[in-house]
Amino acid sequence: MNLLHTVMLSAAVLLAADNEFVSTWKAPGAKPLDFAGKKVAAVLISQDTSLRMSAEEALAREITARGPNGIASYKMVPKELLTDKKAAKEWFERAGVAGLVVLRPVQTETTKEYSAVVWTSGYYNYAWEYWDYGWSSVIPIGKGRDRQTITVETVLYDLSNGSPIWACVTRTTDPKDPQSYVKSLAIDIVKQLEKDGLVRKGPR
Repeated sequence: MNLLHTVMLSAAVLLAADNEFVSTWKAPGAKPLDFAGKKVAAVLISQDTSLRMSAEEALAREITARGPNGIASYKMVPKELLTDKKAAKEWFERAGVAGLVVLRPVQTETTKEYSAVVWTSGYYNYAWEYWDYGWSSVIPIGKGRDRQTITVETVLYDLSNGSPIWACVTRTTDPKDPQSYVKSLAIDIVKQLEKDGLVRKGPR
């Protein structure tokens, strides 16, 4: 179980999460992608095979619904060769892959969330001494819970020249569970590509 999987499963309260797009980028002069009928591979950079399969299958389905032939990379490149740049490149080239969508978790954060109730320790006979001490040592109390935030970087490449066409950074807080999270992220990423005018709209 890798770090991403562990962090997402450890949330004390499981909540539905929104995928916030922190930033997006489009290559200057980028036009709607001409990948219709061509292979576009989906990749999640993770050691968790189950998580990779879920994310890549979801992303491949969304890609296919918009014209290209979306392919989950776990079906194409042997796991033991995936981290080898040269070997992976050769596999994609032999398969005739035209585009590559790569999702990479770049940060996981855990912060403690508290109730609004606070109290201060220390009692003094003079009100203003207590006041001064109290405001210098505010201590939160109440039942706290871990709040999980995951940041993922996504880059779309044109493999005809290896150049990036589009990229984004997403941030998600308290994902419900790993499988649902990566599937929803895949859907939202392709929808954002629609908004940015790079892929045609899929079925609603």
